[in-house]
Amino acid sequence: MLKTLKSKRGEGYLDVAVGILCLLLVVSFAVSLFPVFTTKQQLDIFAAEIVREAEIKGSTSVESRILDMQEQTGLDPDIRWDCDYYSGRKVQLNGDIEVVLTDTVDIGFFIFGPFPIELHAKATGKSEVYYK
Repeated sequence: MLKTLKSKRGEGYLDVAVGILCLLLVVSFAVSLFPVFTTKQQLDIFAAEIVREAEIKGSTSVESRILDMQEQTGLDPDIRWDCDYYSGRKVQLNGDIEVVLTDTVDIGFFIFGPFPIELHAKATGKSEVYYK
């Protein structure tokens, strides 16, 4: 019996099984993180699009473009504008326009539960409209 326990026969099968288990855990972890990267990219595009619209209009009243982007991306981020306002929501020619979008992505890994990650996207531009 002792001789059988000390034998190294079949040890390779156990090494392969443990290696495959570790590989599957790494792959599943990568798959659970993938949505974070795609959401960050969509958030960056969202910010760039609404800032470009605000540059062209010379105003931060771009609700229609925001609704279009929300429909396209499926995101509903918190939007914060920081601008050199001229009058109301209007921005004078060459005035700074900045938007910061914030969204939360929840990743969970098996039994470890939810793990929220807060993503930020920032875009800046200059107004292209002159107000008299």
